[in-house]
Amino acid sequence: MPIIKSAIKRVKQTKTRTERLLPYRSRMKTMVKKVMAFAKEGKKEEAEKAMPEAFKAVDTAAKKKVINEKTADKRKSSMSRAVNRIGK
Repeated sequence: MPIIKSAIKRVKQTKTRTERLLPYRSRMKTMVKKVMAFAKEGKKEEAEKAMPEAFKAVDTAAKKKVINEKTADKRKSSMSRAVNRIGK
């Protein structure tokens, strides 16, 4: 445990921020997994329907600084590639 007053405050702030941002991370991960699962099963129509919602979740997480913007771009790109590979 921190002893210095400022360190104690930082622990509290970190805990609060983590709790506040957790739903954005959770939703993003769920949506990405959903799209990737559809892609793996070869269900192109379902994957294409789920992609806009997943993109929105990833963009929101990036906007809230849950993940880096380049990480968000990478995740969106990998989802797009996975869906476009279906049927080839």
